Amino acid sequence: MQCFIYRCNLKPDMYIYLAEEDNFENVPREIYDTLGIVEFSMELDITPETKLAREDTRTVLSNLKKHDFHIQLAGDESVEAIMARIAEKNNKK
Repeated sequence: MQCFIYRCNLKPDMYIYLAEEDNFENVPREIYDTLGIVEFSMELDITPETKLAREDTRTVLSNLKKHDFHIQLAGDESVEAIMARIAEKNNKK
């Protein structure tokens, strides 16, 4: 699967992988607003056999297929955890 990787300036080691180049439409506003300035880093063809330095390839592929994006954070927080926190916050409104 072809993906497009962008460096985020607000947090060290934070990257966002997109299924479609420059298409941030499916990134929830609450997440998008935390990215800061994004800078294109690289285009990568990821297959299940691809070895990624800091991410689990299956997780990245799953998130790209399910959400059209994947976020690489310095810690161990997942996109699912972020999405659940946003949903919980929205339900309290």
